[in-house]
Amino acid sequence: MNTTWYDTFESPIGALTAAADGNGLRWLLFAHNRYEPERSGWQRDATPFAELRRQLGAYFAGQLHDFDLPLAPQGSAFQHAVWSALRAIPYGETRSYRDIACAIDNRNAVRAVGLANGRNPLPILVPCHRVIGADGSMTGFGGGIPIKRFLLDLEARQGTNPFALAAGTLPR
Repeated sequence: MNTTWYDTFESPIGALTAAADGNGLRWLLFAHNRYEPERSGWQRDATPFAELRRQLGAYFAGQLHDFDLPLAPQGSAFQHAVWSALRAIPYGETRSYRDIACAIDNRNAVRAVGLANGRNPLPILVPCHRVIGADGSMTGFGGGIPIKRFLLDLEARQGTNPFALAAGTLPR
C-alpha cells in the first residue's frame, strides 16, 4: 500500500489540500467539498507539493494555462473518459455537459457526465469549472458557485472566454 502524503496551503480561493501517493496527485480539495476522501493514514509533508504550489501560483497569476503534473485520480473508466474530456477544454473557454457527452461519443450520457464531473477529485487541474449549463447558466461545483465564478472570471480576464463574468474578487 502506498503512503498518501498531503499538505494544506492558502490560495486566492481559500485553503486547498493536496494529496498524492507514489502514482501522482490523487486529490485537490477545497475547504468544503461535496465528496470527501477517506483521510485515515495520510501523512503531512509539504515536500511532494512544491511543483503543484508553483504551478497553481502561476495559474492564479494568469501566467499558466496548462498544468504539467503527474495526476492519478481514481475512478471508473467512464469517469476517466469524462475527466480526459475536461482536460481538453482550452483555458478561457467553457463547454456544456452535452458537449462533454458528445466528446466522449456518448451523447445520451449528459446526466452521467454531470455526475462524473461532480466526482472530479482534482478540480482546477482537471478543469470541471469550465463546464456550464447548455443555456450558459452556472451549474453546481464542488467548491461552490462563488469559487467557480472566480475561476471562470480569472480565465476570462486572461483568455477569450465567451462566458465573461464581472471582474472582482471572491467574496469571503
